[in-house]
Amino acid sequence: MADLSSTDYQQWLGDIKHTFRQRQLKAAVAVNTQLIEFYWHLGSEIVEKQRSSQWGQGFLTQLSKNLMAEFPDIKGFSKRNLELIIQWYLYWNQNKAIAQQAVAQIVLIPWGHNQAIINKCRSTEEALFYVAQTQQHGWSRAVLTHQMESQLWQRKGNAVSNFDQTLPLVQSDLAQQSLKDPYVFDFLALTEDYNERELENSLVKHITDFLLELGEGFAYVGKQAPVAVGDKDFYIDLLFYHVRLHCYVVIELKTGDFKPEYAGKLNFYINAVDGEIKTEQDQPTIGLLLCRGKDKLIAEYALKGIDPPMGISEYQLTQALPTELQDKLPSIEQIERELAQEMNQGEGKE
Repeated sequence: MADLSSTDYQQWLGDIKHTFRQRQLKAAVAVNTQLIEFYWHLGSEIVEKQRSSQWGQGFLTQLSKNLMAEFPDIKGFSKRNLELIIQWYLYWNQNKAIAQQAVAQIVLIPWGHNQAIINKCRSTEEALFYVAQTQQHGWSRAVLTHQMESQLWQRKGNAVSNFDQTLPLVQSDLAQQSLKDPYVFDFLALTEDYNERELENSLVKHITDFLLELGEGFAYVGKQAPVAVGDKDFYIDLLFYHVRLHCYVVIELKTGDFKPEYAGKLNFYINAVDGEIKTEQDQPTIGLLLCRGKDKLIAEYALKGIDPPMGISEYQLTQALPTELQDKLPSIEQIERELAQEMNQGEGKE
């Protein structure tokens, strides 16, 4: 094994220090981009030196000590972070075809976001999706993590719909990508025998989380939105406006599995909004039926021959509790009191 105090190593170390100082000068303008670009450069250099040199296993430890001694205020030169930089660099380089495309995008999001993405995404294609979404929407790391854990990439654009037959091509593609299947309402806690009004009220109560799950572009208009047709008033479960599609979105909620007759009712509401609420500046109204489950083939048959654009998706409640357990589960305060009592008893025995 070659001596890490050798001229070869010292010269290379000097080059790394010089490169970082250059990046530091530019950091006042674009701190994150310059730092992530440097990490990419450093990862490339380390991987190449590990392959071509004979500096041995102590190389990374020594490099970390040297860089931290030179730049004591920089936290990114710990041995652990150098290992993460290598892992990150190799992750993107496993697919050479998209490596250059990836570099142009990943340098635009924070390092913590970068780490979260490569740790949770199984493919570089999936990872690129979350990189682009983070950049486009300015997601915090918490929001990004939530979107990955709820498998947004797998769900986006999966709703059963008739958009390709009822909307122009550009509008159809955007509308399809605006819907998911299933929707995950894991921010709700409902009993197993909840009804549609309880679901509706809970979604409105948690409107911020609901809008986040619906996705970009949805603006809340109201619940039980009235629309007059003839001499009667009808009430739409939830009414939204999509600012990118420039259209109203009617959402109907069903607590059970999809039935073909649900499509007919939603069809009526869409036509009513088009006739009574929509203006000349608005695009055709879109309907979204959210149900607890569906047979895809039945849903596809139900949409055939329906003129208004409509989508059918499932939703999931991951925090639902049986009614009989609601009053039997201890509260947080009760658990804390019992733990405190146990600790006090334990201390008395010592």
